[in-house]
Amino acid sequence: MGAEAAVPGFSEVVTAVSPAVVSVRVKGDAKQVSEQMPGFGSGNGLEDLPENHPLRRFFDQFGGPTLRGMPGGDNDAPRQARPMSQGSGFFISEDGYLVTNNHVVEDGTEFSVLLDDGTELDAKLIGKDSRTDLAVLKVDAKREFTYVEFATDKKARVGDWVVAVGNPFGLGGSVTAGIVSALGRDIGSGPYDDYIQIDAAVNRGNSGGPAFNLSGEVVGINTAIFSPSGGNVGIAFAIPSYVVQDVVQDLIDDGQVERGWLGVQIQPVDAEVAESLGLEKDQGALVVEPQEGSPGAKAGLKAGDVITAFDGKPVKSARDLSVKVASAGPSTEVDLSVWREGETKSIEVTLGDLVNANGTNEPEQTPASTKQESLPSLGLTVAPSEQGAGLLIAKVDPDSEAAARGISEGERIASINNTEVTNVARAKEILADVRKSDRDHALFQIDGERGSRFVALPIEQG
Repeated sequence: MGAEAAVPGFSEVVTAVSPAVVSVRVKGDAKQVSEQMPGFGSGNGLEDLPENHPLRRFFDQFGGPTLRGMPGGDNDAPRQARPMSQGSGFFISEDGYLVTNNHVVEDGTEFSVLLDDGTELDAKLIGKDSRTDLAVLKVDAKREFTYVEFATDKKARVGDWVVAVGNPFGLGGSVTAGIVSALGRDIGSGPYDDYIQIDAAVNRGNSGGPAFNLSGEVVGINTAIFSPSGGNVGIAFAIPSYVVQDVVQDLIDDGQVERGWLGVQIQPVDAEVAESLGLEKDQGALVVEPQEGSPGAKAGLKAGDVITAFDGKPVKSARDLSVKVASAGPSTEVDLSVWREGETKSIEVTLGDLVNANGTNEPEQTPASTKQESLPSLGLTVAPSEQGAGLLIAKVDPDSEAAARGISEGERIASINNTEVTNVARAKEILADVRKSDRDHALFQIDGERGSRFVALPIEQG
């Protein structure tokens, strides 16, 4: 028999890093605690997530399990602090700063950490950031803590070994290994999704724990898993170290994260949207609506603009623009390249501070007018809107492309190819102009209960 291939071992890495990894224990108001500890990591999907957690959408989409019931009890029972969640964390400095997930500490009132030698120490919350699901705790004790460092290389590589250390199911000090399965995963948890997907076993209680490379450097923080079955299926998501470092430093400095704010609602540019606007490539960020008084609105951005570059750097997608704006920081002056009416324009804008206010844009629903007209090539029946602008959608052919793209009765067509429509005759004129330009799609701005959005619909050449 030939020589056996060397199999990598992880014992040296584990020995070096394990003292830096801790179990995070959180206490809070007992009346806010469900039967399942809040925070992600159990593999059960929905039952681990707080009601308002953005990752719930991800599990709704893939048919995750239903929520378990909330505990009953006397509403007048005295409130008391009790353990409400357990997760993982790790020291990043010898003086006691440690990192975990925001959803581990969210709504907590008391915090402690359990070291690998069994010592339990109190901790205080320094800061947390729900947008990236990160938090920083601090342990004040007369001792020097073993700590770990972040990987200096911005990107891990698909196929690299990773070692996850954490506190699954409260067992503490558990180690699993796997590889990087994919990079840049967007799972719909927020505007800055850029997860590393790994296949190391990650379970409930691993949240906030580190994923190491073979040099003992942190390449990511284990934050989420996908598991419709309720157990580990080898699909876990980690926040990459380069994101963690920036956010953590901001939290240590002043307890909050500063981000730039443009103030426009955006959506991706797919091939059909690009074709309808005459763009050569299906990339960039399509402006759906500038928020009134926002930096983008003040700079002159309009609905239907496509932002193609940010300070000279190409904008690949709507998410890419969100990351670029946030990273630039408040008060930064930037130059935006904008595709508008068939040509590129340059717009200067000074970014503001990101605010947490979410305005609503839900047009009033009005009954269909009796003056309905059919647009058979689109599968739509429309009528003048009682709001005075746009066309009310009275009927949608269930077999049409409009229905397939989610357009529904009661919504309103605000514009076609960035031209406002006030009546059916004007809509037909615009569509005729699109046909003359030999384009196969027209871009419809649709207002409804979900806010405003753009939809590219195929049009018949006449």
